[in-house]
Amino acid sequence: MNTTRRKTLAMGAAALGGTFFIGRASAQGKGEIKLGQTMPYSGPASAYGTIGKLHQAYFKKLNAEGGINGRMINLISMDDGYSPPKAVEAVRKMVEQDEVHALFQTLGTPSNSAIHKYVNAKKVPHLFVATGATKWNDPKNFPYTFGFNLSYQTEGEIYARYILKNKPNAKIAILYQNDDYGKDVLAGVERILAGDKAKMIVARATYEVSDPTVDSQILTLKASGADTFINITTPKFAAQAVRKVYDSGWKVLHLLNNVSASVGSVLTPAGLDKSVDVITVQYYKDASDPQWKDDPAMLEWRGFMGKHYTDGNVADASNIYAYITAQLMVQVLKQCGSDLSRENIKKQAESIKNFRSNLLLPGIAMSTSATDHAPIKQAQLSKFNGKQWVLFGEVLGGAAG
Repeated sequence: MNTTRRKTLAMGAAALGGTFFIGRASAQGKGEIKLGQTMPYSGPASAYGTIGKLHQAYFKKLNAEGGINGRMINLISMDDGYSPPKAVEAVRKMVEQDEVHALFQTLGTPSNSAIHKYVNAKKVPHLFVATGATKWNDPKNFPYTFGFNLSYQTEGEIYARYILKNKPNAKIAILYQNDDYGKDVLAGVERILAGDKAKMIVARATYEVSDPTVDSQILTLKASGADTFINITTPKFAAQAVRKVYDSGWKVLHLLNNVSASVGSVLTPAGLDKSVDVITVQYYKDASDPQWKDDPAMLEWRGFMGKHYTDGNVADASNIYAYITAQLMVQVLKQCGSDLSRENIKKQAESIKNFRSNLLLPGIAMSTSATDHAPIKQAQLSKFNGKQWVLFGEVLGGAAG
């Protein structure tokens, strides 16, 4: 049986180039832990597909080493194309037909919003979603949903506070994705830039994920006379925006949200020379940063990539992010012991106490409770120097951080 399952996962891991990426389940037995996820292996956010591919490789390796408490992990990973209706269809199948124990790292604010009420009504643990929307941390109304990423609103607050401190007379232009994700980061910015400070924001522009480019939005924002730019975009559009800002000669303080801070999937396509002095926040180590060259955790991760995920790009920050999320999921499952009921999985997900992946930045650890479903609460500012991100300042939190 174990051999069959390993072949199942290997088959999924081999399908990296397709639009459908799935480890199909055999009959569920006591020796199997069945997880489900949707990923944008195709569509406008396909750069994030590497997250699900790394998860498959990670669990395949873990299974080869004996699994968790002797149980194999069967990860069913389906392509939703960053389309909420497709996400709903896939999740219904995984919950009602495949009977997954839990959902893990379903990606995207729009997709997770579409399944949010359903999975909570079904009492399916909806763990460590790959989005930073603040609403994932609402255990009173949605007790089965858990966030993972730094809260988008906290991130927006950090950018706004940085601007107030370092450029108090700034004229700010903001580009954001026209959905809950974009509006959530914006809400964090606006919470700090309230009252008289609100006038610092001189221009806003939105884009749809179906738009071919954001070039026209960048030119419109530039025409506003802004000298500071907050870039709230997913990787495809972030690369376009970074490139267009530079090519148009717009000289600005450029702040780029963390979900698009990958050197490999964003800054390299945009042009490394065009990305110099862009600022972001980070909460995990950057593979391009020489200070981590001989770091044991980074060496372990590079060894994993070289042996188990050879198609993965070591310059893509999403592959470090994915590794950390897999480590957290494994910790929850280890805490479950022999009780893999959905209720106990939820209980253990609420019982993370200062769990530290060594790929997180120093001073940052993960904790949850029955009243707090957000494992990551801190980050540090970082500036791109043309080769790698360079951390600066202190570890920061939200409004009270």
